[in-house]
Amino acid sequence: MQTEAKRPSHGENQKEWKKVIDSKQAEEYILKRLYGVLPMKDFLKVMKALSDPNRVKIIKILQHKSMCVCEMREALQVSQPSVSKNLKILEDAGLVDFKKDGLWVDYHLTDGSKNPYVASLLGNLRHWLEDEQQVKEIAAKIPHIHREEVCKK
Repeated sequence: MQTEAKRPSHGENQKEWKKVIDSKQAEEYILKRLYGVLPMKDFLKVMKALSDPNRVKIIKILQHKSMCVCEMREALQVSQPSVSKNLKILEDAGLVDFKKDGLWVDYHLTDGSKNPYVASLLGNLRHWLEDEQQVKEIAAKIPHIHREEVCKK
């Protein structure tokens, strides 16, 4: 029977506790890298990131093309800080990444190679919600949004 390690009291050997922490981190690393097994926290982070309608809309927008914050703001009709906050949450979950292009910061969907939960959900989201009216309306706007016009406002 395996017992859980207890944190040593102030007077006990702190090096032993450090070994326990390092071994848990090493185990997580091995599981993640060799077997593709991720802790539940990684799954929950992705699910929480997708729990907001505006974040799901951002994912659906980025399925069409890479965009800057101003373009997404225009498509969603929400404030720039709201778009930026939602992009940060999506980025932290591994769903979205960005690339600087001169003055522009273009956001795009990741390929999901670092997280199988991300890969699976992004793959499924390509087919989900396509008939949703809000998604259709936003998708119809995308070809008419040009950063040179909307980023000047």
